[in-house]
Amino acid sequence: MTRKRPARGRGGRLGVVMLAGWLFADLLLVLALVSMADRPDPLADDRPEPSPTKPTPTPTGPRAVDRNPREFTVSGRDKDDLVEQISRGTRKWKGRTAALVLTFGGGPNGTVYAHRVNGLLGKGRGDMFTGKTATDDFHNLGKRPETAVVRVYFYTAPGG
Repeated sequence: MTRKRPARGRGGRLGVVMLAGWLFADLLLVLALVSMADRPDPLADDRPEPSPTKPTPTPTGPRAVDRNPREFTVSGRDKDDLVEQISRGTRKWKGRTAALVLTFGGGPNGTVYAHRVNGLLGKGRGDMFTGKTATDDFHNLGKRPETAVVRVYFYTAPGG
């Protein structure tokens, strides 16, 4: 006696699953096209041309943080000497405001030294290191004790 296999043609279960799959793919394609058509042209410049009589406005808005840090090194124990080194090390960036300072103190107790240096930043250059400047203390076992590398991230200009 021979068994008959169930028909898998048009009315079989496999046909319904394939039809549902194609229908789902077509609906997904339609949704993608509708969402792309709803977006404005990214290459179109919708900004009006500046008028020659009106000056270009200065950028406004929140400041961003420059991704390129600046570094200087300090060393020693004397508080006044450290303040002088901070002042001298930041002289070339006078007028800028620091957003974030990461200080890497040398040796096994480097975080303690880095914390001490960070506490003196405002005395070395108060206009640059304000009360809103975020600082963090790290240690660097590759450096000798009582030395620190101070990495400063500055704010960008407003709106830029």
